[in-house]
Amino acid sequence: MTELLRAAVSTPNLVPTTLLVFVLLYWLTVILGLLDFKTVDLDTDHQYELGHDTHAAPDTASMGVSWLNHALAFFNLGRVPLMVFVSFVALPLWIGSILLNYYLGNTSWLLGLGLLAPLGIGSLLVAKVLTLPFVRLFAAMQQDHDTGARPLGKICTVLLPTTAYRLGQASVPVLHGAPLVLNVHAASPTAELRKGDTALIIDYDAARRCYLVEPYDAP
Repeated sequence: MTELLRAAVSTPNLVPTTLLVFVLLYWLTVILGLLDFKTVDLDTDHQYELGHDTHAAPDTASMGVSWLNHALAFFNLGRVPLMVFVSFVALPLWIGSILLNYYLGNTSWLLGLGLLAPLGIGSLLVAKVLTLPFVRLFAAMQQDHDTGARPLGKICTVLLPTTAYRLGQASVPVLHGAPLVLNVHAASPTAELRKGDTALIIDYDAARRCYLVEPYDAP
């Protein structure tokens, strides 16, 4: 373990280690409810417009944007949250860097940086494969919003505590099948919903991709 830690903080592996630590800290803040796991995300549906002062031809710019969108779609970015994808890149990148520098006996930061290019490409391809199961999951979640099948006005049970600033989860019973699990925020800045509380779903926050709920006392 000591040797692994020493290798992790060695100069050739410092960049992958820093990225992995950042990812771990990010998910820790998500678990603690300080951040929504979609806080850092890409909006691939955003349409870029050319300014009047640009010297680029419209068709050239359109081709550039189209190429970028295709590249993002190839790696499942936009179909899975950005930080989910980055997490699946960071781990194989770190493992690959540790092993490659170890077997090469490399202690040079310059060579370590050079090795990041092939390692990065390989990690992107590994992340593409590993995120494939999540594509259908997030597509199914998004389909509920796009088709208008939103459980607005329904009663739910809080599974994870939530406030206006802390992301939680709630379940909505359905007629057939397992309950629907939703990401939720309290609608009121002063409201605090604990696990087991009953709440009413009153709105959908498209920006944060979650439902807004308020405490509900059954009559």
